[in-house]
Amino acid sequence: MVREVLTGPEIERSLTRIAHEILERNGGAKGLVLLGVPTRGVPLARRISERIAATEGPVPTGSLDITAYRDDLHAQPLRTLERTEIPAGGIEGRVVVLIDDVLFSGRTVRAALDALADHGRPARIQLAVLVDRGHRELPVRPDFVGKNLPTAADERVTVHLSEIDGEDSVTIEPPAGREHN
Repeated sequence: MVREVLTGPEIERSLTRIAHEILERNGGAKGLVLLGVPTRGVPLARRISERIAATEGPVPTGSLDITAYRDDLHAQPLRTLERTEIPAGGIEGRVVVLIDDVLFSGRTVRAALDALADHGRPARIQLAVLVDRGHRELPVRPDFVGKNLPTAADERVTVHLSEIDGEDSVTIEPPAGREHN
């Protein structure tokens, strides 16, 4: 049985909190660059950027495709390359906040760090995720988290965003053959 663990309004509140935490941790928006990791990290980055802009003014926002940097390409079906859009002014000497939907093993973050290195050398790199579900394989910890969500390793966490899926929600689905009560 699929369980909804975050509703649309809860996602919106989480993103507002993350935006404020980013501003507080960095003393404002000056020098920030937000980069979403495709697919769902990109609309999350845009939403956080809108919240920051409402109080501090615009912050450069873009996307960072990590497909070519993944260490599991041999085990996965062919993946389509997504767009990397580094904002004008680049990332050199800036504080880059990588934004993704779900943090699980940490391998996506490792790939993002490798991809980022090809575009410059930021002063600092921070990580914001909507959901941290644990089960790390690499020593990665997010700086900003919408919701810590304890899960079993074989459960599936799915983020739905209106820009892509027509609705906002986060669900957990047990593996086939196992029901949650």
